Amino acid sequence: MTLKKRALAISMALGMASAAFASGQDTGAKQDLKNAGQDTKSAAKDAGSATKKTAKKTSQATKKATNKGAQKTQQGAQKVQNKTQTNSSQ
Repeated sequence: MTLKKRALAISMALGMASAAFASGQDTGAKQDLKNAGQDTKSAAKDAGSATKKTAKKTSQATKKATNKGAQKTQQGAQKVQNKTQTNSSQ
């Protein structure tokens, strides 16, 4: 084999090897993107669940505080009413 043919054969072999290696890296990159997408989706679901749970707890706490406040207001109004009835009957 002449020197030109050997050089051509070697360069072709290296070119084919590098093309196979590059396509293997592309597949890895695609898989990495898919994994990143799945991770993002999972994180979004987790965040949504946490938000829902927090909103529910906040809603329950607000309802409890509102009812307690209303009860205390009613007790205060009753005290005022009792005082005015006592004072007006004297």
